[in-house]
Amino acid sequence: MSAPHSEALLAQVAALPPLPGVYRYFDRNDALLYVGKARNLKKRVASYFSKHHGGTRIGHMVGKIVRLETTVVRSETEALLLENNLIKSQHPKYNILFRDDKSYPFLKITGLAAHDGTGSTPGQRFPRIAYYRGSTDKRHRYFGPYPSAWAVKETITLLQKVFRLRTCEDTVYANRSRPCLLYQIKRCTAPCVGLIAPEDYANDVRNAEALLRGETQELLHHLEQRMLAHAERLEFEQAAELRNQLQALARVLHQQAIETTDTRDVDILAVRVQGGKACVNLAMVRGGRHLGDRPYFSSQADAVGTLQDTEDEAAAPLDPAQQILEAFVAQHYLGQPIAPLLVVSHALSAPLLQALSAQAGQRISAVHQPREERRVWLEMAEKNAELQLARLLAEEGSQQARTRALAEALDLPCEQLEQLRIECFDISHTAGEATRASCVVFAQHAMQSSQYRRFKIEGITGGDDYAAMRQVLERRYRPLAQAQAQPEAGSPPDATPTRLPDLVLIDGGKGQVAVAREVFAELGLELSRIVGVEKGEGRKVGLEELVFADGREKIYLGQDSAALMLIAQIRDEAHRFAITGMRAARAKARTGGSRLEDIAGIGPKKRARLLQRFGGLRGVQDASPQDLASVEGISTELADTIYRTLH
Repeated sequence: MSAPHSEALLAQVAALPPLPGVYRYFDRNDALLYVGKARNLKKRVASYFSKHHGGTRIGHMVGKIVRLETTVVRSETEALLLENNLIKSQHPKYNILFRDDKSYPFLKITGLAAHDGTGSTPGQRFPRIAYYRGSTDKRHRYFGPYPSAWAVKETITLLQKVFRLRTCEDTVYANRSRPCLLYQIKRCTAPCVGLIAPEDYANDVRNAEALLRGETQELLHHLEQRMLAHAERLEFEQAAELRNQLQALARVLHQQAIETTDTRDVDILAVRVQGGKACVNLAMVRGGRHLGDRPYFSSQADAVGTLQDTEDEAAAPLDPAQQILEAFVAQHYLGQPIAPLLVVSHALSAPLLQALSAQAGQRISAVHQPREERRVWLEMAEKNAELQLARLLAEEGSQQARTRALAEALDLPCEQLEQLRIECFDISHTAGEATRASCVVFAQHAMQSSQYRRFKIEGITGGDDYAAMRQVLERRYRPLAQAQAQPEAGSPPDATPTRLPDLVLIDGGKGQVAVAREVFAELGLELSRIVGVEKGEGRKVGLEELVFADGREKIYLGQDSAALMLIAQIRDEAHRFAITGMRAARAKARTGGSRLEDIAGIGPKKRARLLQRFGGLRGVQDASPQDLASVEGISTELADTIYRTLH
């Protein structure tokens, strides 16, 4: 065994059933260490406690285990799905994790797929194409997902050029009295003013959907047959319109970098591992067109090397790149649409493909060693993964060098640079209005946006930056000073992420630093932590000087100093964060402290009627209760509520 464990834990391991399931390990602080799946829970979990793992990462993990939880499921497929749901939601320390906070964008065509030009709304009678990000529903049609917003907007431009579908909002569409500029430049057929028949527009929508599905040859043949039919009936204007569509479509297809010949929807995945980091590059082919790619980086690349989930003791261990790719595929496609074919740089296991198929409701296959054009796709994805990983390593190396340069320049501890924490403060207001203070955090060689804080400054004279700085520093550090003076019994030092920073940067010169020095002196904190960033001559970037609160002479690090570059980066981020908060507060104050959608009883339709009647929010604010009540759907009581809220 890697470390002694309690008899109760070992007895629990011995009593496990030989069934498929998921196991979870916890440490003495009840923190989740690892989530794993097993075809045979008893054999799999026992292998952790019956072998000696030495000083490996697995050995360190096993030595921390004090509690075990298991869940028995019906099949290995269910175990795999549950395992990755838990990994994605709970972020265990020793699992390979891929973080992706962004949802994929889609191209949306409004309305149901009736295509008969009927319906109660403009979006149903004359569907519009639009960029969309969020959860999908059955009221509209969605195509994608696309790897980026750029790919969606490029596709919308393509459809506008070929089929001239509308992109305007329904509220704009319903109030047009003449064609807009898009009609003039041949990007729309102006259904808003009746310049195209509903059945002809419905044909264009059908053809656009066929193109999005990749049915290019069938679409070209269909358009050609329609053009010839119109010509035979001497309907030359209609034939000319179809001829123009065919020419535009041919130009667009000729410009595409990649066209598929057989499979229309494909995901291409390639993985590269280097320097303790891993990158998976995902490229997408949808509807016969290559839409671009997106890199994903593992935040736990060093977690590779956990015991393989197999009952065959002699089985060869998985290649680390293969482990990373399987972890990515299992986590990424939870709740995400998946293409029926995956072209991959490393083979995927049969249980994983079965789980993906069960989740998608269709057969998912993977090609490991593709030929011809698929081979070209995979080589492109592998090259992109290699380039993205090299960029990440270069950026991290540069950032670590900046951190070390700053620590050396300011005599900060250099032994554990990963734990170096810097907080920076800035004050922002407009002529004393809507004063806001920002606190941004730099740690682990990067800005930690999840730990940023904004402070609403009140009870001071407008424009008094010194009073604002005093207030924000007291509010930020008084609780920490009290906790440091009276630590809770039994709590380890620095157990909380809100520990005192190693460095406090103040965006300002001697006056701001003097205020910070007074606050820290009152709280009994070290003055050496405070450094002011004073603008240089002409307020030019690169000429800043550092002002110290502990009496040291101010210094100039030099325009080419890596330490000054890092300080400027942190200072600029604090300024950006403060000014965006101030602008938002100012805008809210100047619009009556509320938006129309925040008022109970105001839904999308009533809001649209109000904005349309009065020409915008400013007009609604200027309207009297009687004027508001004259709008359809706005009662006298609701008009009074709107007026009071906005004033």
